[in-house]
Amino acid sequence: MKDIIKELHDRRDEARLGGGQRRIDSQHAKGKLTARERVELLLDEGSFEEFDMFKTHRCTEFGMEDTKFYGDGVITGWGTINGRMVYVFSQDFTVFGGSLSETHAQKICKIMDMAVQNGAPVIGLNDSGGARIQEGVDSLAGYAEVFQRNIEASGVIPQISVIMGPCAGGAVYSPAMTDFIFMVKDTSYMFVTGPDVVKTVTNEVVTAEELGGASTHTKKSSVADGAFENDIEALVEVRRLVDFLPLNNREKPPVRPFFDEVDRIDEALDTIIPDNPNTPYDMKEVIHTIGDEGDFYEIQADHAKNIITGFIRLEGQTVGVVANQPMVLAGCLDIDSSKKAARFVRFCDCFEIPVLTLVDVPGFLPGTSQEYGGVIKHGAKLLFAYGEATVPKVTVITRKAYGGAYDVMSSKHLRGDFNYAWPSAEIAVMGAKGATEIIHRADLGDPDKIAAHTKNYEDRFANPFVAAERGFIDEVIQPRSTRRRVSRAFAALRNKKLSNPWKKHDNIPL
Repeated sequence: MKDIIKELHDRRDEARLGGGQRRIDSQHAKGKLTARERVELLLDEGSFEEFDMFKTHRCTEFGMEDTKFYGDGVITGWGTINGRMVYVFSQDFTVFGGSLSETHAQKICKIMDMAVQNGAPVIGLNDSGGARIQEGVDSLAGYAEVFQRNIEASGVIPQISVIMGPCAGGAVYSPAMTDFIFMVKDTSYMFVTGPDVVKTVTNEVVTAEELGGASTHTKKSSVADGAFENDIEALVEVRRLVDFLPLNNREKPPVRPFFDEVDRIDEALDTIIPDNPNTPYDMKEVIHTIGDEGDFYEIQADHAKNIITGFIRLEGQTVGVVANQPMVLAGCLDIDSSKKAARFVRFCDCFEIPVLTLVDVPGFLPGTSQEYGGVIKHGAKLLFAYGEATVPKVTVITRKAYGGAYDVMSSKHLRGDFNYAWPSAEIAVMGAKGATEIIHRADLGDPDKIAAHTKNYEDRFANPFVAAERGFIDEVIQPRSTRRRVSRAFAALRNKKLSNPWKKHDNIPL
């Protein structure tokens, strides 16, 4: 018996070494952790239960039968994050460059199946050279098996991808179908075709970092939701995100202890709106003021900065926030901001996370580039996302809410539950100047008349009371009491039940 136990320990020690000490040292030299070190950092200490530690590939082509490593380049299993169960796979770059084989894919598929069956999130730590060429179509089939599970798990359990090294070719499509993608600056990249292929086909000369690095995907493409300085910071932030999310679509998000007064008054909000309606202010200050302890977990902070998305807690409960940012493009909606916010709202609706919308929007961004890019259809995505959402929705209009953008931003007409406005709110078809020039175009030659008409329009419409008279605004509230009013609104909506007509699925304007 002792010999068998010794053999078990020896085999475990061999498996833990992955591709060997030399490759581990190489991984560390690049500023990267090993696959096992990442899992240990991500999960609660001592909570990891590993599956398929001794699994190896079955390839016999190109002399592969003589080169086998326990685990076959991926570590899989489950553990806990702050006591809540998650499933995890971590690709091991020290074994065949983390390349995906048939058995590698089977290991990932096993834990994804278990995650769906048992109702827990899946976190993938990606660090792979792509498909294992020696296995040919078997490795491609393995990718497709993983893709199918990503699709079936979507909206059932949260799926989080962390890109911690290369992720190229077909490998990028699995993370692309997950709910959140995070990257590590300078050591991770994602692209369908690499720099060499790009140069051959299009004659463009581009580096891997420029083509698919963290900066590219967090600022330009919006493929990634955030980028962090190193492996440790990325894993710590993933732990923080998981604390905001439910385990699955049948559970509520976790309720955390909070140490903030629900009826806290913040008088600074009474003066945050500038006297000049064209002067910007920072909407993030409003968000931090409303949330418990001022905590805000922002999603896609570097992309489409004219809209803000992320999570706060109110009375310890997770709330998704969508807010126009007057500091960027005056808070206009455009193609990028519409897509960013629509995806976020749909995620919240999938997992029963209430949505708070803070509105200061002068309209959609005009211009040929927007129209040619399909702003109509992309704007409709956000409209559709809000309209189909059945979760509790609370809206606060802080200043401008003009035209179709007023409708889109979780208006009462899209089944908003509580729609509040500050006294500074301006709800109208358009700004006073534009409206006056259309209504009174006959007086355009007389500046005094136009000024008088503009003043009259402002007095009549540049306020929240016309909308309140119609019942489109439930209450005009003092800015200082926003946290209390919003918290009470969400408390009143905790037992909300709303369902859409039966359908196989909708046909959102993609």
